[in-house]
Amino acid sequence: MRPTATSNRLLPFKVAGYETVTEGLDYAANGETGCNFYSSRGVLEHALTYSEIRDRAMETARRLAGLGLERGSRVAVIAETTPDFLSIFYGTQYAGLIPVPLPMSINLGGHEAYVARLRSMLLAAGASVALGSDELSVMLREAAAGAGIALALTPAELAALPESKQPLRRLEKHEPCYIQYSSGSTSLPRGVTVMQSSIMSNALAIGRDGLRLRQGDRSCSWLPLYHDMGLVGFCVTPAMSQITIDYLATTSFARRPMVWLKLMSEMASSISFSPTFGYELCVRRSANGANADFDLSNWRVAGIGGEMVRPDVLAQFAECFAPSGFRPEAFLPSYGLAESTLAVSFAPLDRGVKVDNVSREAYERKGLALPSEPKSNGSAHKTRAFVRCGGALPGHSVEIRDSADRVLPERRIGRICIKGPSLMRGYFENPSATAAVLGEDGWLDTGDMGYLLDGEIVVTGRSKDLIICNGRNIWPQDLEWAVESLPGLRPGCVAAFGIDDDDKGERVVIVAECRLTDRAAKAELEREIAAKIHRTAGVECEVLLVPTRSLTFTSSGKLSRAAAKTDYLAGRLMPEEDLDFADDGALLPVMERRVAATSGS
Repeated sequence: MRPTATSNRLLPFKVAGYETVTEGLDYAANGETGCNFYSSRGVLEHALTYSEIRDRAMETARRLAGLGLERGSRVAVIAETTPDFLSIFYGTQYAGLIPVPLPMSINLGGHEAYVARLRSMLLAAGASVALGSDELSVMLREAAAGAGIALALTPAELAALPESKQPLRRLEKHEPCYIQYSSGSTSLPRGVTVMQSSIMSNALAIGRDGLRLRQGDRSCSWLPLYHDMGLVGFCVTPAMSQITIDYLATTSFARRPMVWLKLMSEMASSISFSPTFGYELCVRRSANGANADFDLSNWRVAGIGGEMVRPDVLAQFAECFAPSGFRPEAFLPSYGLAESTLAVSFAPLDRGVKVDNVSREAYERKGLALPSEPKSNGSAHKTRAFVRCGGALPGHSVEIRDSADRVLPERRIGRICIKGPSLMRGYFENPSATAAVLGEDGWLDTGDMGYLLDGEIVVTGRSKDLIICNGRNIWPQDLEWAVESLPGLRPGCVAAFGIDDDDKGERVVIVAECRLTDRAAKAELEREIAAKIHRTAGVECEVLLVPTRSLTFTSSGKLSRAAAKTDYLAGRLMPEEDLDFADDGALLPVMERRVAATSGS
């Protein structure tokens, strides 16, 4: 078996510009490029040209059409990184049905919690059919039964159904393309209705303006296909521009992150994205002697998205892999969210990470991002570094607004609001949730906070996570990152949030996972965390050390501070003194929960 070609010999290269997903796939099917699927050790298992993907999708469409579903019916599918998912996702498009990608089970709290989550999404989508692999069929059927869905099939069972003889009626430009469900773990699922026009607009802006795709580009991804960055950025957009993509399953990356770089090297890949923690995991594995003789000189776009960008981590990655030919200028910070299909902005290409150092005092107490001197040993606690994520994509607009909806000037921190052709029509059958974020004038309140600098977006955090203590605005990630630097704690294992206290006002709580069992050692770690928080933010805090796997992550791989706060208040986060901690593979449990769970913003 050989992987698909990087370039088409005869088919002219075209960057999106279609009216529907099927129109773009039809065009790509005239060439030799396509999708390749690799094992956890980097062995090629499936190689499909876009022509073969289209043929499989058409066959799937005829079988789905044979079920007699009404046009626009929702077909839920667990989005595993397999050829079957592509067949079903594109097949629904040809059959006039709407796919609903569902998350994998890892990190969603075990069997019962995952079944409950699936059931809520199936109910919210009003799905008529549910599809999932043999491995997940038991949980899927249990969830489907609870949602009143009689048809819960595996891909093999779907393939055994008869094909319809009637002409297919594919989705048209004025119709939806798919429903993207939110990853939050504490609220009812909200399905973003992504229209054909929206995804075509976003795919064009990503390919033409953000990445400037060209003949000879090749992409590589471990991002999950139920997440907007994976689905739009590394499934639909490559197909709309005939770009070949090499897939590594998300769980495979979690276990062997260096396989990602191995594939990038062997296939001379030029484009790949990751949240910051993915780059961090590679640095850690490299430090453990897992580095290899890679050639990363072809990697021209190393995108960062899906969470707050940490420039210190990216600098470590660039230094670590400089001998492999990696260029720090390849880093491309971006900003986006599912409500805008995916992308809102990209930093300029070949600029790398550009940091804006601001006065911590001004932004915490006055909501101002005033320039400050770069961090030094004596001023680190006085300065906060934010990463510039570029200006809005062509045809899109960004404004920063205050609580009274007034537009703020540059360097004033407020709510990030966006408008443009990539925005959702609304949340599926949820008018109240839609009205809460989408105005009649077409402007969307993203729920993120930030400011503008020379027309570029600078994200400071989620508005709902902001801690207000003693008249200061404290961003929880600042506290979390500070604590994570302490010995014995792991990235992504610390949650910071505020609690309203009638007597004392809002107090800060730090919940940290740790593997310590010795009482004295835990008491010392608690003191170190409290001291670190005081040095970092000048506030007192309550520290709670909990066992590993206590914190919750959303299906987009982000720490759910809301879930941590809810669990804390409910008394579900409790220290356990007598746990039997097995050797579960260093960083694997933590990073696997984040990676395999891995919205835009």
